[in-house]
Amino acid sequence: MRVTTLLRRLLRVICLVVVAFRFEDGDLVVSVRPAWRRPRCGECHGKASGYDTLVQPRRWRALPWGPVVVWLEYRMRRVECPTCGVRVERVPWAELGSRFTADFEEMAAYLAQLTDQTAVTKLLGLSWRAVGHIIERVVSDRLDPDRLADLRRIGIDEFSYRRGQTYLTIVVDHDRQRVVWAAPGRGADALRAFFDALGPERIARLRTIRIDMAGGYLKAIGERAPGAQIIFDRFHAERLAGDAVDQVRRALWRDFRGCPEGTGIKHSRWALLRRPWNRTDRDDDKLWEVQRTNRPLYRASLLNATLADALDQRDPERARDALREWLSWAQRCRLAPFVRVARTIRKHLDGILAYVDERLTNGIVEGFNNRLRMVCRRAFGFHSERPVISMLFLCCGRIPLSPPLPTH
Repeated sequence: MRVTTLLRRLLRVICLVVVAFRFEDGDLVVSVRPAWRRPRCGECHGKASGYDTLVQPRRWRALPWGPVVVWLEYRMRRVECPTCGVRVERVPWAELGSRFTADFEEMAAYLAQLTDQTAVTKLLGLSWRAVGHIIERVVSDRLDPDRLADLRRIGIDEFSYRRGQTYLTIVVDHDRQRVVWAAPGRGADALRAFFDALGPERIARLRTIRIDMAGGYLKAIGERAPGAQIIFDRFHAERLAGDAVDQVRRALWRDFRGCPEGTGIKHSRWALLRRPWNRTDRDDDKLWEVQRTNRPLYRASLLNATLADALDQRDPERARDALREWLSWAQRCRLAPFVRVARTIRKHLDGILAYVDERLTNGIVEGFNNRLRMVCRRAFGFHSERPVISMLFLCCGRIPLSPPLPTH
C-alpha cells in the first residue's frame, strides 16, 4: 500500500486525493486536493467554472494521530458560480469558513456533550474560544429546521445562567422530549418571540402548554394562543403549600422559642413536609408531639397532606370536588399563609385541574434545566446567551453526532 493511500484512509474523507506530506516542527502537514475535477461552489455546492487560485495555501486542523498534530494543506480556488457569483470553492473535508476538518469538529462537539470545555481544550489542543465557535457551527448546521413543526404539547420555563437577573426562556416539546426553542429574556415579551417564530398555523395546532404559576407567560399565551389548554404542574401547587407550612412553622417558632410550646416545633420541618410513605419512626414521633403541643402547626401539615391527596385523584370530577373542599377549609383555617395559597390556587384552578386530565408534569423541563445548570457550572459561567443556547441545543436538542470512534 502506498503511503498516500494510507494517509487518505486515515483521514477518512471521500473525494480527497493526497498529493504529498512532510513534517514541520513535529507536525504532519498533508498536501491534499479535491478528487473532483470541476470545482464546486462553496455556498450552493453546484459545479462552477474556475475564477482564480489563492496565492497562499490554506490549512485545516485534522484530528491528531496520538501526540502528532495533523494539518491538511491546499491552495484553494475561487469559482464563478452562475447563481452565487464569485465564491470560494467547496472542499470535501471541511465546512465553508471553518479551519478544522469535519471529523475534528464532530469529535469536539461530541466531547463537549460529555465533559467541560477546559477538558476539551486539553484533549484537542484548542483554545476555549475555538471550542465555542465549533459548538456554535455544529449546532447551526445540525439543528433540525423542522423542530417547530407538529408541536402539540409544549412546556415553557425560564433559566437563569448568570447573576444579575440574566434569563433564558426555554420551550420543550413534551412528545419528542427535546428543546425546540430558546431565547434571552423571560416573561411575555420573550414568549411573544416564540409565537412569532411558530406562526399562526402551527399555533392553532397547539393543544396544551405547561407553565409555572409564578411565570409571566400567561399574558402572551392569552394573546397569541387562546385555544391552547394551560396546565399548571402539581409540583408548583404542592410547593406553595409546603412553603406555607414552613412559614407557619417559622412564625410559631419565633413566638414560642424558649417556651415549652416550642419544644415540639424544634426539628419538625421534614416530618411536616414528608409524604406518609417517606416518613421514618422519628418523623411519626415528631408529628405526634406537634399534634399534642401545637395544633395550628399540625393543622398546617394536614392542609399540606390533604392538597397532595386531592391532586392524586385520577378522576377530574373527584379532583375538582376535593380541591373545592380543600379551598373552603384553607380559607377559614386562620393561617394567613394558607389563605394566600388558597387564593392563588383558586385563581389557577382550571389549569391545575387540567393536570389531572393530562398528567403532564414539568419533569422533562426541569430535567433539561438541571442539565443546563450542570453545563453552566462545569463551564464556570457564560458571559453571553449565544454560547449558552448553543450548548443547550447540543446537549438537549437531540442533535445527531457521529464522531470517528472505533466500532468494536
